[in-house]
Amino acid sequence: MTRANRPSWATIPVDEERYRPLYARLLGLRFVNPGGVLCFLFFEGAIALAVLLALAELVSWWAVLVLPVVVAAMVKLNDMVAAIVVRSAALVPEQERDRFRRQMEPVVGRARVEWVSHSVPGVVITADPVPPPRRANPSD
Repeated sequence: MTRANRPSWATIPVDEERYRPLYARLLGLRFVNPGGVLCFLFFEGAIALAVLLALAELVSWWAVLVLPVVVAAMVKLNDMVAAIVVRSAALVPEQERDRFRRQMEPVVGRARVEWVSHSVPGVVITADPVPPPRRANPSD
């Protein structure tokens, strides 16, 4: 089985596959792309944690074998969930994506706020606009 016919929505190009860490290649990760340090923490870190837990007699020595396998299974499960999310997002029509982007755009601007001297912070006194104050002398 060759990897030359990988789907176009995969995040890792085929020619860069050989430069990925061995941990990611062995698990066949397509959407999760952990670097070398993260792969080290996933594998060797899980072994070190299991050894420490076994030395503290909190778990049996089987945990040294089981914990790295469980961590690898969770990483692979995370990759599979990411694949499902990417595939379902690709099925959404472009028109729906544009409508969603328009709805989710933050509104940035300035609003004029009239300060009330007897206002309490965090409490809305009224939702009606405050009329501008009248001057004592209209000729000013």
